Amino acid sequence: MILEMKVPSPGESIKEVEIATWLVKDGDYVEKDQAIAEVDSDKATLELPAEASGIITLKAEEGDAVAVGAVVCHIDTDGAKPTGDAPVEEAPKAEAPKAEAPKAVPVVAAPAATYAAGTPSPAARKILEEKNIAPASLSGTGRDGRITKDDAVNAVPSMGTPTGGSRGTERTKLSMLRRKVAERLVAAKNETAMLTTFNEVNMTPINLIRNEYKDTFKAKHGGIGLGYMSFFTKAVTRALKLFPDVNSMMDGDHKIAFDFCDISIAVSGPKGLMVPVVRNAENLTFRGVEADIKRLAIKARDGQITVDDMTGGTFTITNGGVFGSMLSTPIINPPQSGILGMHNIIERPIAVNGKVEIHPMMYVALSYDHRIIDGRESVGFLVAVKEALENPMELLLENNPKKAFEL
Repeated sequence: MILEMKVPSPGESIKEVEIATWLVKDGDYVEKDQAIAEVDSDKATLELPAEASGIITLKAEEGDAVAVGAVVCHIDTDGAKPTGDAPVEEAPKAEAPKAEAPKAVPVVAAPAATYAAGTPSPAARKILEEKNIAPASLSGTGRDGRITKDDAVNAVPSMGTPTGGSRGTERTKLSMLRRKVAERLVAAKNETAMLTTFNEVNMTPINLIRNEYKDTFKAKHGGIGLGYMSFFTKAVTRALKLFPDVNSMMDGDHKIAFDFCDISIAVSGPKGLMVPVVRNAENLTFRGVEADIKRLAIKARDGQITVDDMTGGTFTITNGGVFGSMLSTPIINPPQSGILGMHNIIERPIAVNGKVEIHPMMYVALSYDHRIIDGRESVGFLVAVKEALENPMELLLENNPKKAFEL
């Protein structure tokens, strides 16, 4: 029996996927539920499991875009599973063909010299002479490697003598997920009135609390660490309650406001940037936030993140500081209206009560859609985040860290 395997729907709005990698070869025997391919949608990379056991015949190539519901392979369920014990029989050798009289070979005229690899067309030669560029330094894109006029126009004169080192290039197609990310980022720049405001945070109070409680927290909660993200998430949810316009989004001529805080956390995965969502973060404890972030980060790292994990979100936090970024202007994650950028922590001299002291400082940036968020709300929101991070004992822990950390 031949079973046709069709592309399942990864989500309601997804109409096509791309075959990223076949995990099996044509003619292989596959087991039911065995992962046979990785497919990219515009939101996530998913594994495609075999629907039955048998011999597989592939009907699509890697890189092909296929519609949801299209057939991508056949599985012959009557195909026998190889045992691995039978000796491999050599194919019978074909008898040597009898010698035949040589046949006349038609003579083919050699192509014109202008079609030889590296030879410029007349128009290209003139342009190269004006630029003082040797044709031998170019790779032609025309027929048989001929240098075309466009090759000559786009050629850039060398700024020095080649050293003999590698000068190769590689052209690879972006994954569907990466192409969708690029499309959304360009749309965010072109379709929103994006503006960024900055501030700085003295991380000394948080460091003192973490140093005192992180070991107990980790031991109490099964290896879950007490990181910076839980403090920032709690500070953000508090500020969103104070400035609800930052927790809203545009929908045509309307504003959609949310009475909950679904915080998107940008994490780096093997397929690129992922933005899974921590749901109702305003109701989570420090342990709850850290546990959910760890769960989502592991799923992203292992390529198991799903569309549902990344759908929604009312505000985003991104941490470029883990890669060493000192300052940046993060791009809004549409259709959201705001994103908070964290950066690296550097010891810097600051004025404290009229004296110069050295403290661990972090720059923070809020990018926001000025169509819906005014300067008062944006600056007030970022100041509220700063206040909570610099006074966490009172504003985030209610002066009872053991209770807040569930110790």
